[in-house]
Amino acid sequence: MIFDIDIASRVSPALSQILEAHANDPDALQPATLGSVHAFLASGEAGRRYEADRLHPETTRDLMTELDELIEEFGEDAPAADFVTVQASEALSRVIQEVLDHSATPPTLGKVQEAMANGLVARLVGEGVLEDDEDDTLQAELEQLIARHSPDVPAEPFIRYE
Repeated sequence: MIFDIDIASRVSPALSQILEAHANDPDALQPATLGSVHAFLASGEAGRRYEADRLHPETTRDLMTELDELIEEFGEDAPAADFVTVQASEALSRVIQEVLDHSATPPTLGKVQEAMANGLVARLVGEGVLEDDEDDTLQAELEQLIARHSPDVPAEPFIRYE
């Protein structure tokens, strides 16, 4: 089952990072689920695997509470990957913001890709907004977002505000 992007946006950044790590674990025998991540956090192994400051006992309790709420709503067998928050890199966020600032309607990922193909990245490099070597990585990152979500999805929710 694949959930809408709004489902992932309800997940905290800390839990999203843990869900993503489990979903992308190359040594896993089974695909990560909300239940398997819950079992991992409950086992106490998380402190060894993750940075101590990120998984202070109080943080772990908060993550467990958040995970329990997700399990209650979506079930233990829901794939962990469906709850990973997807955000653009800082550089791609600048590109999306530039398209957003100069568009009469909210741009889609496809419109951002079109703007990039029409020289937006080169212009932003020339203005010093982006680095020279970011063009290829930006294109690949955008293509991954499009492959995962579709070119018709609004681009603005992917902006990472820092």
